[in-house]
Amino acid sequence: MPAQQDDHQRMPYQYPQPAEASADIVVPNAIPDDERIWVPQAENVDFRPLCLNVSQGYWVNLLRVRKSGVLSRHRHPNPVHGIVLKGEWRYLEHDWVATEGSYVYEPPGETHTLVVDDHVEEMITLFQVNGVMYYVDPWSGHLGFEDVFTKVDMCRQHYEACGLGRDYVDQFIR
Repeated sequence: MPAQQDDHQRMPYQYPQPAEASADIVVPNAIPDDERIWVPQAENVDFRPLCLNVSQGYWVNLLRVRKSGVLSRHRHPNPVHGIVLKGEWRYLEHDWVATEGSYVYEPPGETHTLVVDDHVEEMITLFQVNGVMYYVDPWSGHLGFEDVFTKVDMCRQHYEACGLGRDYVDQFIR
């Protein structure tokens, strides 16, 4: 490769980025040392927001579980993507186990029951959830829901209560 062409490879893009584009998010220490950053969702179940996209209706977070048992039975109208960073988990409706390093794709419309088994001390999974999570009983009875807006509200309440301030979550909102 000629030297001039190599120089151009290391040159940043020379035109402006789209004015309508939202700002990048870079989250150092995505798995934080400060426990206040983890937002309680249930006893021994917390999430850490990474991106709360209110304009497109999705969120990306780390889900941390420090207990065994059934977490939730739910369905999504849109796809969900996950990668297990620590520990493992499974769905009662499938015969696979999502172990550390596993990627999981959840198709739209599927209902599943997330379980963390007794031998797992801590599970952390990065999830991108598109749209809504509908919580249901075993017969599809509606028990509740979460969406990006309920996630933002949970974060605001928690961050205000723990001293980080209601606006701490704003850095993750797009």
